[in-house]
Amino acid sequence: MSPIASNTLQVVAENLAVDMAARQQPLQTHYQTTPADAWITDSATTHSRSHSPAMPLHGHVTLQGGRPLELRYGVHTAVGGESDEPVPGELLCAAIAACFDSTVRILANRFGIALDTLEVQVDAMVDVRGTLLVDRSVPVGFQKIALCARISSREPPAPGVIERLMKAAEHSCVVLQTMRNGPDISVRCEVR
Repeated sequence: MSPIASNTLQVVAENLAVDMAARQQPLQTHYQTTPADAWITDSATTHSRSHSPAMPLHGHVTLQGGRPLELRYGVHTAVGGESDEPVPGELLCAAIAACFDSTVRILANRFGIALDTLEVQVDAMVDVRGTLLVDRSVPVGFQKIALCARISSREPPAPGVIERLMKAAEHSCVVLQTMRNGPDISVRCEVR
């Protein structure tokens, strides 16, 4: 079976096996009465157990979610690295893509839209002259991020349904909205 066909069957099976409204309704009710419980914290931590901090091209980051997951990362060739491991910009794109993809799946489930296929591609563009101090007028950071969702359903949806699904997903996608609205970020250093 081809990977695309396998992915299609998996998406269809998930749509049939999970009732997101039934899963989310008790949470919505609980958060209405106890808003403090709606606050969650996602975390990631780097460490130097496998790579010396004196070696700048590679490292590890541990995602601190339900089950700790360790990822290797590298530095992009555009700033002197080797791009032989996922680079931080790719991890950022992955976070946006994963959040948008899961948001679309959840909302499609809630709206009764039987997805046949879903693919989310995120491309982030940056002019690295800013971070390399080549040109101080160039901002440090990604200047443009493009998200493209490719979607199909088993049965042609009513006119405007996919557009409403995309608008709802865009509104509800936590990572996408975080990128658009920029939260307050504090930075501190603990010397040991």
